[in-house]
Amino acid sequence: MDNFRVAAKSFIVNDGKLLIVKRRSNDVMKPSMWEIPGGRLELGENPFDGVKRETHEETGLDINVLHPMSVRHFTRSDNQTITMLVFLCKALNDTVTLSEEHTAYEWVDMSQAKDKLGLFFHDIVDTFHTLELQKHLL
Repeated sequence: MDNFRVAAKSFIVNDGKLLIVKRRSNDVMKPSMWEIPGGRLELGENPFDGVKRETHEETGLDINVLHPMSVRHFTRSDNQTITMLVFLCKALNDTVTLSEEHTAYEWVDMSQAKDKLGLFFHDIVDTFHTLELQKHLL
């Protein structure tokens, strides 16, 4: 399938706050939406390496990948089919340097994450709370 890609996103929580990033206003897909860092992987790329690469490219952060959190399979509005993996991650440094893909970032309190994030990511926030994943960040 030529129109299929694997994507990986990092769910980075530090001191009870989630790192979110805002897409450019002229982005083709979901302009100005708040999301978590990550993106499409290279063909055949190891997802653990890919989420580290994507997160570093987008935020300048180096991360430790702790646990898989979610697998989602969907078709985008441009008909590209995506399997998205979301990983619980811990930042190894704390200076965020955004790429040109995003215009802003925020460390948002976990209790307010769903207020800022697009609806697409709400179930991942719920998974974090339901599975009590905070304990893996200590």
